[in-house]
Amino acid sequence: MTIVLIRAENQTKILNSLADIERHAGLKINGKPRIIDNKLADKYAKSIMKDRLRSKSKIAVLVSVKEDATLSILQIRKIHPPAHLVVISEEYRQWEEIKKIFNTLPPLKGYYSSKNPNTPKPNPSTNKNLK
Repeated sequence: MTIVLIRAENQTKILNSLADIERHAGLKINGKPRIIDNKLADKYAKSIMKDRLRSKSKIAVLVSVKEDATLSILQIRKIHPPAHLVVISEEYRQWEEIKKIFNTLPPLKGYYSSKNPNTPKPNPSTNKNLK
């Protein structure tokens, strides 16, 4: 299991990135993505990359993928999602912190897996405020 941090300007870019991860990178998303505070997400991304960030995020999510970190990185490098993706593996010290808080974070509304027929699709009339 690997965790992917997705940072973006808006929820649409997050949802498009999640779709890209499944459809084009071929990774299997476990469960629902979880909303993480954007300032905390920026802090994690900055410390993992050991470099300054080009821009601050306005929304961020954590998503668990079935594949290992190496395969996840290789597959994500092949696609060009509209958001910033950071693959977090067990080798990073942030892994344990993120793993502890992951299930306490609120799930992202508006997401459904196109690969899982059991995932309910969102009702378009209730998508006014997805956050």
